[in-house]
Amino acid sequence: MSSSTFSLSDAGAACPGDARPCATSAADLPTEQSGRCSSCAMRNICMPAGLDAQAYARLDEVICTSRRVARGDSLFRAGTPFHSIYAVRVGSFKTVVAHPDGRQQVTRFDLAGDALGLDGIHDDRHTCDAIALEDSVVCIIPFHRLETLCSEVRAMQRHLHKMMSGEIVRESGLMMQLGNMRADERVAAFLLNISQRMKARGYSPTEFNLRMTRDELGSYLGMKLETVSRMFSRFQREALIDARGRLVRILDLERLKAV
Repeated sequence: MSSSTFSLSDAGAACPGDARPCATSAADLPTEQSGRCSSCAMRNICMPAGLDAQAYARLDEVICTSRRVARGDSLFRAGTPFHSIYAVRVGSFKTVVAHPDGRQQVTRFDLAGDALGLDGIHDDRHTCDAIALEDSVVCIIPFHRLETLCSEVRAMQRHLHKMMSGEIVRESGLMMQLGNMRADERVAAFLLNISQRMKARGYSPTEFNLRMTRDELGSYLGMKLETVSRMFSRFQREALIDARGRLVRILDLERLKAV
């Protein structure tokens, strides 16, 4: 990733090979030059396998800027116009939906390599808040340019369809967790999910930092904070995990799966 930075006066800078401004909304003003997709360490996570050099060259034209989001700041808010989807390059995010009575529900956690913003495709407006759990960087993918690329590169079209289908599968899985699983099953399933995602990114599947608070985790799993804390304490007593603050070590992966 380049260390060069943009100033606000660069907001109208055009993407390579395109006369149109790269930023599609005020929120998407470029803050730094993007690294190339073709050399990004996350490309095997967020892009389809088997793309040739020509396809990566087109991607490098489309994904022309990135944006830094400080911990606690929002990438987008519910109700804001949809212009782009985002690939998490560094860091992590939570998405939050507000109920009419003012309560908030955490609906997902996204790690490096995950895509954000697909919720806005349906109605051209975002339906949730995306908030950084730590200082993060996202690659900005203007959706109108992605649609053009999908018409030229079939692998990208299939990948976009897979991402949208993945949203449906993720929602169904969460509904099953909230409706049918006991508290210990929900926490175990969450830890195993993080373990699998870390392994896919080349990190340790048995030792990782949970960037979300226990309260945020409880909101996601449909549990009270006290219940989440009780499950972590139980797993620790049973030597399934060793949790020290946000650092979690899985001590017995097979027994955790058996939960």
